[in-house]
Amino acid sequence: MELRHLHYFIAVAEELHFSRAAERLHISQPPLSQQIRDLEEELGVKLFERTKRQVHLTEAGNVFLERSYRVLAQLEQAIAATQRIGRGEVGQLAIGFVGSAMYTVLPEILRVFREQFPAVELHLHELTTAQQIQALYDKQVDVGIVRSAISEPGLSVECFLPESLVLALPETHPLSTQTQVSLSTLADELFILFPAKMGPVFYEQIINMCQQAGFRPKVAQEAVQMETIVGLVAAGLGIAIVPDSLQKFHRGGVIYRNLKEEIPNTGLYLTWRQHDSSPVVRTFLDLARRTTQEESTLKSTWQSA
Repeated sequence: MELRHLHYFIAVAEELHFSRAAERLHISQPPLSQQIRDLEEELGVKLFERTKRQVHLTEAGNVFLERSYRVLAQLEQAIAATQRIGRGEVGQLAIGFVGSAMYTVLPEILRVFREQFPAVELHLHELTTAQQIQALYDKQVDVGIVRSAISEPGLSVECFLPESLVLALPETHPLSTQTQVSLSTLADELFILFPAKMGPVFYEQIINMCQQAGFRPKVAQEAVQMETIVGLVAAGLGIAIVPDSLQKFHRGGVIYRNLKEEIPNTGLYLTWRQHDSSPVVRTFLDLARRTTQEESTLKSTWQSA
């Protein structure tokens, strides 16, 4: 028995006329009649009572019609569910992210993803870059959003949101009167830095910038979370070089100034296991790229207006 036998049977059962059923199925009547006879022979029961003028379902035929509807409905549901999984519309997704990502486009990405793919169960984990790398290897997260252009075997990485770096100062700092600050004037300042072991690429970027300006920064304090770094600046414990998006963290006692030197950008990076074929991961990556691009276009349009 094949699915076509069910379709043929249902057509005849609904039309109760072999010629009309054949026309509906776009086949000739003799093959249709033969298919129904083959089906009855395989089942070992008569499904139709036939006379020269009429066709009626037998009691067994009525039961088989009801069950045939169920089988085809379940098949359609199975096909639809399989296709949704294949398109990444159903499943689970564990996302790791650095805390500072919440001051960028990440909330919008999550909002759009939840809106478009409500059947995907999201699990969010705030982790440092180093913790996310390990979590990816351990398959505890599927996608990471990190602050560094990491280079790790087996992991893909892609910058999806470039950012500039700015100087965070206590609002009473003498340099706060300047609109731009030169790195060379910071040689005697105390710095609050992100720990090297938690984000070595970002840490080295700050160190290299200062060394190119002729000094190595004096570290007063290290802090894992960018929000903590800004809080320590507000407390007057030092200054910090942070991503531009931290300005959205409205913390009193801190001001931000651009640096005069042409400095390399930082950014947020998507990272995932290279050979992960999960449709849900692919769907999230595509949506993150698209949403970020749309946000960037809107921002550029607003700025030029």
